[in-house]
Amino acid sequence: MMKKKSIPASKPLLILFLCQIISALDVPLDSKLLEELSQPPTITHQSPKDYIVDPRENIVIQCEAKGKPPPSFSWTRNGTHFDIDKDAQVTMKPNSGTLVINIMNGGKAEAYEGVYQCTARNERGAAISNNIVIRPSRSPLWTKEKLEPHQVREGDSLVLHCRPPVGLPPPIIFWMDNAFQRLPQSERVSQGLNGDLYFSNVQPEDTREDYICYARFNHTQTIQQKQPISVKVFSMDSLNDTIAANLSDTDIYGAKPVTERQPVLLTPTGSTSTKVELRGNVLLLECIAAGLPTPVIRWIKEGGELPANRTFFENFKKTLKIIDVSEADSGNYKCIARNTLGSVHHVISVTVKAAPYWITAPRNLVLSPGEDGTLICRANGNPKPSISWLANGVPIAIAPEDPSRKVDGDTIIFSHVQERSSAVYQCNASNEYGYLLANAFVNVLAEPPRILTPANKLYQVIADSPALLDCAYFGSPKPEIEWFKGVKGSILRGNEYVFHDNGTLEIPVAQKDSTGTYTCVARNELGKIQNEVHLEIKDPTMIIKQPEYKVVQRYGQVSFECIIKHDSTLLPTVIWLKDNDELPDDERFLVGKDNLTIMNVTDKDDGTYTCIVNTTLDSVSASAVLTVVAAPPTPAIIYARPNPPFDLELTGQLERSIELSWIPGDENNSPITHFVIEYEDGLHEPGVWHYQTEVPGTQTTVQLKLSPYVNYSFRVVAVNKIGRSQPSEPSEQYLTKSASPDENPANVQGIGSEPDNLVITWESLKGFQSNGPGLQYKVSWRQKDVDDEWTSVIVANVSKYIVSGTPTFVPYEIKVQALNDLGYAPEPSEVIGHSGEDLPMVAPGNVQVHVINSTLAKVHWDPVPLKTVRGHLQGYKVYYWKVQSLSRRSRRHVEKKILTFRGNKTFGMLPGLEPYSSYKLNVRVVNGKGEGPASPDKVFKTPEGVPSSPSYLKITNPTLDSLTLEWGSPTHPNGVLTSYILKFQPINNTHELGPLVEIRIPANESSLILKNLNYSTRYKFYFNAQTSVGSGSQITEEAVTIMDEAGILHPAVVAGKVQPLYPRIRNVTTAAAETYANISWEYEGPDHANFYVEYGVAGSKEDWKKEIVNGSRSFFVLKGLTPGTAYKVRVGAEGLSGFRSSEDVFETGPAMASRQVDIATQGWFIGLMCAVALLILILLIVCFIRRNKGGKYPVKEKEDAHADPEIQPMKEDDGTFGEYSDAEDHKPLKKGSRTPSDRTVKKEDSDDSLVDYGEGVNGQFNEDGSFIGQYSGKKEKEPAEGNESSEAPSPVNAMNSFV
Repeated sequence: MMKKKSIPASKPLLILFLCQIISALDVPLDSKLLEELSQPPTITHQSPKDYIVDPRENIVIQCEAKGKPPPSFSWTRNGTHFDIDKDAQVTMKPNSGTLVINIMNGGKAEAYEGVYQCTARNERGAAISNNIVIRPSRSPLWTKEKLEPHQVREGDSLVLHCRPPVGLPPPIIFWMDNAFQRLPQSERVSQGLNGDLYFSNVQPEDTREDYICYARFNHTQTIQQKQPISVKVFSMDSLNDTIAANLSDTDIYGAKPVTERQPVLLTPTGSTSTKVELRGNVLLLECIAAGLPTPVIRWIKEGGELPANRTFFENFKKTLKIIDVSEADSGNYKCIARNTLGSVHHVISVTVKAAPYWITAPRNLVLSPGEDGTLICRANGNPKPSISWLANGVPIAIAPEDPSRKVDGDTIIFSHVQERSSAVYQCNASNEYGYLLANAFVNVLAEPPRILTPANKLYQVIADSPALLDCAYFGSPKPEIEWFKGVKGSILRGNEYVFHDNGTLEIPVAQKDSTGTYTCVARNELGKIQNEVHLEIKDPTMIIKQPEYKVVQRYGQVSFECIIKHDSTLLPTVIWLKDNDELPDDERFLVGKDNLTIMNVTDKDDGTYTCIVNTTLDSVSASAVLTVVAAPPTPAIIYARPNPPFDLELTGQLERSIELSWIPGDENNSPITHFVIEYEDGLHEPGVWHYQTEVPGTQTTVQLKLSPYVNYSFRVVAVNKIGRSQPSEPSEQYLTKSASPDENPANVQGIGSEPDNLVITWESLKGFQSNGPGLQYKVSWRQKDVDDEWTSVIVANVSKYIVSGTPTFVPYEIKVQALNDLGYAPEPSEVIGHSGEDLPMVAPGNVQVHVINSTLAKVHWDPVPLKTVRGHLQGYKVYYWKVQSLSRRSRRHVEKKILTFRGNKTFGMLPGLEPYSSYKLNVRVVNGKGEGPASPDKVFKTPEGVPSSPSYLKITNPTLDSLTLEWGSPTHPNGVLTSYILKFQPINNTHELGPLVEIRIPANESSLILKNLNYSTRYKFYFNAQTSVGSGSQITEEAVTIMDEAGILHPAVVAGKVQPLYPRIRNVTTAAAETYANISWEYEGPDHANFYVEYGVAGSKEDWKKEIVNGSRSFFVLKGLTPGTAYKVRVGAEGLSGFRSSEDVFETGPAMASRQVDIATQGWFIGLMCAVALLILILLIVCFIRRNKGGKYPVKEKEDAHADPEIQPMKEDDGTFGEYSDAEDHKPLKKGSRTPSDRTVKKEDSDDSLVDYGEGVNGQFNEDGSFIGQYSGKKEKEPAEGNESSEAPSPVNAMNSFV
């Protein structure tokens, strides 16, 4: 019987069915086959969903896909088609969907922010990428602020705020001093998660003037710094001295020493707070406390334990970090700050939410025509994600209808698919925290069988090893595989073969006679193909003389033998190893054909030597230990295996026992641990030695149990720590007396092969179980529950007996008893068997059908009498088929369907019926032999249902006020059509819908002319059919009535004027520039109309933008347009029922670099600068005169000599300051650019005005205009020193000195 690997029958039938479908058409990864088979697109690589790009480098948006034929690619941006051909900065890589946006050649990264999506399409479907959000990184300047020095009393708490600029991505915060050394942190002083620097209590050593917060932006590789913060800590001693000197007896501070305080939380505030984190993220909770002595932080989880192996403490235990959080980590976390004076705590309530994550992602489905399949998309999250399906990138609700497809929540069920059913489906699982998008294709293939294994492939296998003969195949439907041996051999069957689902033939134990040619045949309904392979069986490689344990004296010579026997067609190679490694590279080691010799042995040669013999098919090895001992005069102790025992003697012979004794051989300096006794049965298995027992090494006699009718010989093997001795010489033979059998055959069964026989089988006894000559079996049987005598027969040493002439399927009592020439075995136990089955005799009666609804019926029947089943009752089969549709009265090919109901069920459900149809059915009983006669055909009818949608709806012959509608009747009327329902309403692009009009149309109509419609108006139509049950699915369509641009309307003459019959706007024209467009039009209609202009990007789904035209002008200028962009425009009139012109499309001109104007060359700018210079000169003269009059002005103390740059870029590798980039416009920095060594500013370096900073400035500017100096803020600077400019002071600096 053929062995097949299958799913256990206990698994649900649906899972079994789906697994069979999926596995049936797995496509092998054969390159040639993949090139020939059609396949829908598959996205193989794409950029991340949230893609932050470097604004100084080109933007590369990845989109790679495979398919057959190769897919074409398109992109959308912000939901609308992205036409890369119209943007010179954007290119698409050849044979790829990857976009490259050229930023380094004049492009602006900010102009390409947005949401991008890639579509890969071929004739089999369309796959889409995730929504890829492109955002350029930003490293903005630090917000300007005035920092006051912090004066703090010793022991008080202090928080230094960083407040870094908001960047993308957020910056990394750290604190350093003017020497660019990190500030030391401890349990007392530490940085919080928000970047602020917290002091639980300040000490005098905290006094310094260069607390500097730095923000590092990794994407742009720049570092910005905050202005230095000054902290001065006053000790109580110095305060008291100062008070005593200045305030005499007044003691403001009380001259108290530093006061210890119990803990108070600096962050978070209050007693409770909340935190929401997403599943899989890192949870960071922080508690920082003030107090003296410095508080110690401890964390606990209320009502539970902190998760082991995922919990970490950072920042001196002030931060609790839990990695890979899950919903189980939700709860209340308490931080406790404690010192010697008390404690304080804060409870953080943590809620873990979850973005969607896959439970079962949809997998590609390959089907053959007519098969069924399922796509399953299951995801979880918190909150529970919603599941939506798309087909080829389009929501499935509006995708082209596929009758083989049915959507059921997170599952799409395909029934009886055809080649046109091939498509790519997208499953979107989303909640408020994110989404998952997966593509899975359904590929319907009809392919004749192909065998992928090369023809005449030769397989060589070692005898007694498994042989695997490949027959890799593909076909659709899945081909059936058969194997033959020889050119005209019969099909291979039987337990000696295993047939794998992938076509491979396995011979578990290949023998010499397995050699030959094997033919694999693959066939399906589209064709047949075969392939031949050849199998050769080789003799195994053996080491017939193995290396033996050696003990050699130092400086002596030793040799290990390794003599092999191998198949003459195989070429062996012999490798020697020492301690499982290669032999030392030493000329003392001589490798011969069948030995290894070591000359002049040294102590380091001690070890294990292994001989490995390899052929192309097998490998064998054997090892021996070499022990190196010292040379004489001290004789070496030689440890070896014991010598074999000798002088074996048998005494005390009895029928079932005997005593064996022996003399041990020399133990060779290693004590014997035990003896192994073996026996040979010279009567039944001569030459084969079996294990009998073993005894301790101190014992030299043993009492052995014997079996009857065995010719025994014994031998003994001694064992010590070195190994086993050679077996002793065999003892004399001892033949035990015969006896009747002790046991009966096992596994007795009785199963009939024909209706009139009973086949009794059993397992024969082994040779020594016979206990004597003349082994036979007494087979007895009698009919159960009938007062009959036993019928017996004695048969030879076989394992089967057939009883003929039995009644059909009746129970029998059976027993099989062993006997020999000396008597019978004990009375055997009885087993129950059955004679052969026959087909059931009668059909089920009283068949009744209850129609539940238009697609489901329930069938009942009376069970047949068990006596008429004539076999094991397996169940009932219901055959049912559709006779005709009651609505069409047309017959079709009868396709019978069968449902099987297991066991003794008397009813069943018939699903999937077609409404308003006539059906027939019959019921048959089933046993192990087959089916019984059918019951009389039962006719039943299904009631009417709702119809399917009309087969089509066409709108033709549009005129000014009418449209002609034509339609086709529903493909599945599912009853008698009573009427059609037509609903329609006008629509426009302002989301305003007109009134909905409903018309009922007789069922025999197939067209309709709608009249009295508004001209140049879009209408939406909803059309469906009705039966008496209700309305079916509707079909929708849109159409537009035409506009009179050709002068079709006839004017009417009133009071000498020609008045149009209808108001209209015509001849809309545009004249576009780079950022604006002039719109003009002609209007005919009532006077005093109020016009408006609507416009939007062409091809976009965004709402129209509306601009009101002042007065009754017939032109308007649209401003603020994007250069090089196609726009749509239309003109409308207020108060005329939403009347609008037809759409016009125009394109703005491309941005031209030559149009940019240098402000420095403009006359108004030059005049303004001259006026400012004159004003400054006048102010200088006035100040000079006032000073000469003896005026005195307070001058502040000089500021620190240290430079205070706002932006200092840091190199990645060593943390030193290097190049930097403009954090405002992200212009790329030119290589080698540096601020001049004398720190002066050239005219072309910046056009910025110093007035923009609001205060006088004594600093420098970067090449691109970034300010990197200190704010002086109404302070007089000392003469330039260090890196400051040595130039004469500017007029602005001169002004600062007099403020």
